[in-house]
Amino acid sequence: MNKAKSVKEFVERIDSSKKVNPKDLSSDQDLTIAIMNLISIEEHLMFSGAKTGKTSFYDLIEEIRETRKTLMQKVIPAYEGEVWCISKHLLASSMRLMEVGTKQQSLGNKEQAYDLFNKAYDLYCLFWGLNMNMLNVDDVKWIKDDVETVKKLTAKVNEATAEEREAEAPKGALAKMKAFVRKAVDCCIE
Repeated sequence: MNKAKSVKEFVERIDSSKKVNPKDLSSDQDLTIAIMNLISIEEHLMFSGAKTGKTSFYDLIEEIRETRKTLMQKVIPAYEGEVWCISKHLLASSMRLMEVGTKQQSLGNKEQAYDLFNKAYDLYCLFWGLNMNMLNVDDVKWIKDDVETVKKLTAKVNEATAEEREAEAPKGALAKMKAFVRKAVDCCIE
């Protein structure tokens, strides 16, 4: 077997080897979408139980959760620390942002929808980066958590135009990883 010339080529080889039909999403990517929906079903069952007072909704959560866990083990067979939980929350957040984006789009708020769709995809890319061992948490720097810094950053983001936000986008390891995952984990052959 020839050596891959880049990580992207390696990922593409692995991805294409998993595909039964090259025009379909890879198996792992299909599973992540199914997992997202199972997480949403768990949430809806909890809210339905709370809203209706019917514990039968709560009783279904365990079965759905077990199915989700089994499927997640296929995508994330080995992990360290909190990667499992982080992965679940990245997928859940990505799905929820997609849903909110869709609602904003149907209300005619296209710019808000596009922003939410992009954030959803960023989280999806982070999921893949984390689970492909592309995210080196040693490279992630945390901003000091003080109220004044948060206020200044929030004001700056709210005032910035889309072009300014793009120009000032982080150029660090995390941003580079997301850019790579966006290209490498391309679920569709065009």
